[in-house]
Amino acid sequence: MADDISIRVLVGDASRMASHLIAGQLRSNRSPRFETILPGSFDSKTIADEITRTRPDVALVSGVLQDSSFAGYSVLRLIQPLNLATRLILLLEDCEHDLVIDAFRSGARGVFSRAESSERLSKCIYTVHKGQIWASTREMDHILEELMATRPRRIVDAHGSSLLSKREEEVVALVADGLTNRQISEQLKLSEHTVKNYLFKVFEKLGISTRVELVLYALSQNHRSDPAVAPLRMPQPTDGNRRRYRSGPIGI
Repeated sequence: MADDISIRVLVGDASRMASHLIAGQLRSNRSPRFETILPGSFDSKTIADEITRTRPDVALVSGVLQDSSFAGYSVLRLIQPLNLATRLILLLEDCEHDLVIDAFRSGARGVFSRAESSERLSKCIYTVHKGQIWASTREMDHILEELMATRPRRIVDAHGSSLLSKREEEVVALVADGLTNRQISEQLKLSEHTVKNYLFKVFEKLGISTRVELVLYALSQNHRSDPAVAPLRMPQPTDGNRRRYRSGPIGI
């Protein structure tokens, strides 16, 4: 992390003392530098209001806050519809399957376990600030398990109209199965250049920039879609495809 930049980070843990400890650890980092913001109190409403008011680059929010054991998810759901530039990271005691899936569905750009080191936290914040997704190998496995257990739907807008063409949906399905651009080009009988163009158009339409974000987007659409919407055909992941994602925190 050699970038000589300053990142504004709001720290919302379950208590003032815990938040001060994390903020102090972040401020001791030299590259990048972190400018920390603490809310007036540590309940979900106050933290959400502070994020809305101060618009930090990144907000690190604990799943457990003063008002309840899952109040951090309330913060995510309050912030998500506002379309702020702030990127959200959920701090979890235990990154269990349902907690991880719900975090990404609620708008998190990363999940971070308290069992990890402060150095890893700095890298997590830096990675998310750059617009990438942070998820460990275990957490990515949870996402893949969810994709296998549910059939992702067609990617649609608020009115149920498909955002993508039929060919773009086919490319998305193969990306979600872990295929490379070359493998996609062979299966669809297209040139690699054409596949790249399709992906560029998909990323542009969805406002994303990585293949992992595309998988997460498909997962979130499955959660929100009406059951009546026809499903997008998704090839079943194999053990070989699953291994493509086992590369630790995601920064693609």
